[in-house]
Amino acid sequence: MSKIVFEAREQLRSLIEKSVAELVADGTIGDAELREYKVEVPADHSNGDFSANVAMVNAKVFAMPPRTAAEKIVEKMNLDGTYFSKVEVAGPGFMNFFLADKYYADVLVDIYESGDKYGRSNYGEGKKILVEFVSANPTGPMHMGNARGGALGDCLAAVLDWAGYYVEREFYINDAGNQIEKFALSLDIRYQQHFKGEDAIELPEDSYHGNDIVELAALFADEYGDKYLSEPEEVRRDALVKFALPRNISNMKAAMEKYRIDYDTWFHESTLHESGEVKETIDELTKRGYTYEKDGALWYKNIEVQTAMLRAAGKSDADIEKLDLKDDVLIRTNGNPTYFAVDIAYHRNKIMRGFNTLINIWGADHHGHVARMKGALEALGLGGDNLDVILMQLVRLMHGDEVAKMSKRTGNAITLTDLLDDIPIDAVRFLFNMREAGSQMDFDLDLAVEQSSQNPVYYCQYAHARICSILRKLEEENIPVSAASADVLTRLVEPEERELIRHLAALTDEIIYAAKAYDPARITRYLMELATLFHKFYNACRVNVEDEELRNARIHLCLCTKNVLANVLNMMSITVPEKM
Repeated sequence: MSKIVFEAREQLRSLIEKSVAELVADGTIGDAELREYKVEVPADHSNGDFSANVAMVNAKVFAMPPRTAAEKIVEKMNLDGTYFSKVEVAGPGFMNFFLADKYYADVLVDIYESGDKYGRSNYGEGKKILVEFVSANPTGPMHMGNARGGALGDCLAAVLDWAGYYVEREFYINDAGNQIEKFALSLDIRYQQHFKGEDAIELPEDSYHGNDIVELAALFADEYGDKYLSEPEEVRRDALVKFALPRNISNMKAAMEKYRIDYDTWFHESTLHESGEVKETIDELTKRGYTYEKDGALWYKNIEVQTAMLRAAGKSDADIEKLDLKDDVLIRTNGNPTYFAVDIAYHRNKIMRGFNTLINIWGADHHGHVARMKGALEALGLGGDNLDVILMQLVRLMHGDEVAKMSKRTGNAITLTDLLDDIPIDAVRFLFNMREAGSQMDFDLDLAVEQSSQNPVYYCQYAHARICSILRKLEEENIPVSAASADVLTRLVEPEERELIRHLAALTDEIIYAAKAYDPARITRYLMELATLFHKFYNACRVNVEDEELRNARIHLCLCTKNVLANVLNMMSITVPEKM
């Protein structure tokens, strides 16, 4: 939490505990250890700015009714020199604390002095987190799921960074395995069709049918002609993949850069095979007794591992039976590792690199894979709790009342690149972070391009631009635009001013809550509320008033609001306009 909010809460607890100590000293209550109590912010500020339930949870300790205990605690309190102006007892024994003018003034001093660092904290204590997201197969263009995953993953990583964690972003490139074999087959057939016609050779149903495959085959033909038609299939396909795959990966990197996502690592699956880490991982599972051979394949004892974990979590055998658990193949009969085996090796690699927490953003269709992967890490002795998976629901792309159909395989997909070409990137990043990952969402193309208060990102950006306009006009009138002293800032007593300051003070807490919940949507909600509160303040409280002290205080409030808007927009990699 911000420095001033932290100090206020510490003062509140100190006031309570000092009063309790005095009650113990004069024999009003017995000397017993206080039970943990909550200090919360009431939804209705007419009930105070902070509320404590100490008397209610300690009624047995105090050996008296909660309200009586609360009244006796309050009688002992001296609020002089604190951030509180009064305290009241309400209901069955709540203690409601009301903030003094000094608190609001000191919050604004802290925001101004903190500048672009305001909102940051050391809550995460530098613990290492790896956020892996998008990780699209490099066999075709990226689609809407990748668009949502990109915005969610990047903004979550930013939130975690601001909350004091050491964060890295990673993109896992599936450049080996079945999908590359299918890619090679699809390119091969399209290459042959380029010279012989589509009727000469049929493209299997279980292939990539997108126009991108046709285009890549044509580019290969332009460069090499029909030279590879006479080569063996294996040679031809290897040449096609070596030609096409780097182009696709390059296009993915360009799309992510355009999307303002800067990955720390582009991790190639092929390196796990080349380094021997896949074999090492399987050997370790075998050494620990979690594999067996059957029908010429090597299997992983998923049933055994999952059953043990579920029993430890308190699940009954009847509940476990309903899950219909199955063991998994690690090495196929042809000697090749399965995707699951490689994925275990990849997650082992992440932990071996020293990350305390692994966060993956996966499509909701991967829900069955989560428990298996956690179990495999547990079986390796690496701890399944190190892995947190965010399951992301589908996106419907809307144009008016019409749904834009998406089908990657048939080539009718609206790709990420198409979206970023047609829609402002600010809108894409903001709108995809307006809902929790687990909720389905409609992406409104018409709303995304609208330049009005109906467009949430435009609304927030306009608040910043509006403040810049106010400050420019003041400077044009030779009115100094600078910070005010704490004494002057105590003049800000109007409800709209106080409400705005309270929201500004909440930023650090909101970032920490968003980090704890892995929910960057909290930040978009915070930003929209901030813009609303500023517009309410602006409409109710004229900045350029005759009263010089009040004017200077309101200028300072504008500067702080501008600072916080900029900090949050920058955190989300969204443009911070000074004019609109």
